[in-house]
Amino acid sequence: MTLTPQWLDELRARITLSTLIGRTVKVTRAGREYKACCPFHNEKTPSFTINDEKGFYHCFGCSAHGDAIRWMTDQRGLSFMDAVKELAAEAGMEVPAADPRAAKKAEEQASLRDVVQGAADWFTQQLDSSNGAPARDYLTKRGISDATRRAFGFGLAPDSRSALKEALKKFPTAMLVESGMLIAVEDKDPYDRFRGRLMIPIRDARGRVIAFGGRILGDGEPKYLNSPDTPLFDKGRTLYNLDKASPASRQTNRIIVVEGYMDVIALAEAGIADAVAPLGTALTENQLGMIWRMVAVPVLCFDGDSAGQKAAMRAALRALPLLRPGFSLAFATLPAGQDPDDIVRARGADGFGALLDEAQPLVERLWAHEVAAGPLATPEERAALKTRLLAHADAIQDPDVRHHYREAFRERLDLLFARKQPERSQRVPWAPQSQRGGRRFQPDPRLQPPDDETRALSQTGIAGSLAAALLGGLLRYPAAIRRNEDALFRLAIPDSGDADLLGAMLDIANAQEGLDCEGLLAILEPMKVYNRAMTLLRADGMHFSFNRRLEGEEVDAARETALRDLDEYIGVLVTQPEIRARLAEATADFQRTMDDEGLARQQKLRAMDEELTRRLAALSDSSQ
Repeated sequence: MTLTPQWLDELRARITLSTLIGRTVKVTRAGREYKACCPFHNEKTPSFTINDEKGFYHCFGCSAHGDAIRWMTDQRGLSFMDAVKELAAEAGMEVPAADPRAAKKAEEQASLRDVVQGAADWFTQQLDSSNGAPARDYLTKRGISDATRRAFGFGLAPDSRSALKEALKKFPTAMLVESGMLIAVEDKDPYDRFRGRLMIPIRDARGRVIAFGGRILGDGEPKYLNSPDTPLFDKGRTLYNLDKASPASRQTNRIIVVEGYMDVIALAEAGIADAVAPLGTALTENQLGMIWRMVAVPVLCFDGDSAGQKAAMRAALRALPLLRPGFSLAFATLPAGQDPDDIVRARGADGFGALLDEAQPLVERLWAHEVAAGPLATPEERAALKTRLLAHADAIQDPDVRHHYREAFRERLDLLFARKQPERSQRVPWAPQSQRGGRRFQPDPRLQPPDDETRALSQTGIAGSLAAALLGGLLRYPAAIRRNEDALFRLAIPDSGDADLLGAMLDIANAQEGLDCEGLLAILEPMKVYNRAMTLLRADGMHFSFNRRLEGEEVDAARETALRDLDEYIGVLVTQPEIRARLAEATADFQRTMDDEGLARQQKLRAMDEELTRRLAALSDSSQ
């Protein structure tokens, strides 16, 4: 579509800016203008002015400035087009039509919104009916008031395979399936996806219902069930409660990220409105971008148990490449076995706020995690700690932030090991030096700087073909995912699609025990990474035992060999980039010091790298 300057000017002219802003901010008339305390920073004396004639607002305290569209994007957190559409609807203007294909897609999405809104209304009616008494009692026991229940749109899905289908029979069955409300299986009639569950609507940034989360009532698995990805809903690009948390964050200058929607609702019950949650997956790059558009340093507040801490580290590692000056993460750790609901019940909102005030910066969380990862008694263990920390720093794309992380880790290592800094010689590295008998020193011909391939592997991750073989093996043998979880989290996979597939498999393996290939594919099927997974399973030319389809009589023996080879393959993929990074560092150190000890270290690391390369080749040969 084409939004001309003339059309946008007409839109702005039809909107009374003071009325728009006055819906969420208390404004008072001051002559021909309006004044208010700025919603973008904390102040007691109003310095925020609104001029309806000129159609802009301006803060003399923090320099916030903009028009009606800017207000909707900055204060409400909407995208530009969503802001334009909402204002156009209010002004009675039609947004210029898009091309036919985009218009058809928009029409289909609008129709699907009718479906999910109809489902939300029906779920609410069921909860309010006599059949909803047990679910209402459950909410009361959880401390959720009627006001909070209605604010978040709680509902009830009866324990029936056809109740919702019958209630929404005015919509075509195909639309009910496409919206995620029904499940379609070959040779069977489509049936209700959500049965016997407390229903929680999931909304987009504009507050429109796009999907649902359902909590089981009574016994059963899974405990929580979300809608599948649909044309309306992409769980990797959606944050629960964004529509309410975005305006709240303008007042608090804070965003809290918790693990699930029940955590968000418990905090809202306690008066804490600026919380969001991902939807069953680790935080994605898109979700981090959405959060950073609201605040520069959001606080991640995950459970103190093992699963919560793994989720926190997952988020930390995913954020590293995206860090830029001023934008980071902080981590507030809950006591083991407690969730936000437990904290606010025991300590109140102030007690929860005090816990947030003690949040660790990202650099401290990475440091604490790696120091606690294993013993540090031997030189090799200390060197491994340094390698892991510098690998984290090297994952950061912004050069200034990367430099400061490396310096921060080096300073902490010096303090931890109480290392005395040697006095540096003033001579220029590699400069010829006079020696006994008038001989001049020449660089050792065995010493070679790291080649381009080595630098690329240590900085950007494993090669695409190696990553493809790994992912194909994990798809065939999901049992290897859980037992190599920590190693897999450390892998840097440059291709975003393959990285997303690995992340999805890690999330699934963390939630489901005893997975086989078919079970894993069934869970991946509604996800965008499914096609890539199927391509890898069918791929030829990956000459490893764990990439082959098992046939013949000795299947069990072949499976054991494949699993053993896959475990070793993962170890090599994780270790080799670290060894090559250390090799590059050892080479640079030797260029500065020119001593025998530095040469020996460099040669030892080169031999280790060559041995790892030989192991990769042997693993490939073993599949022939």
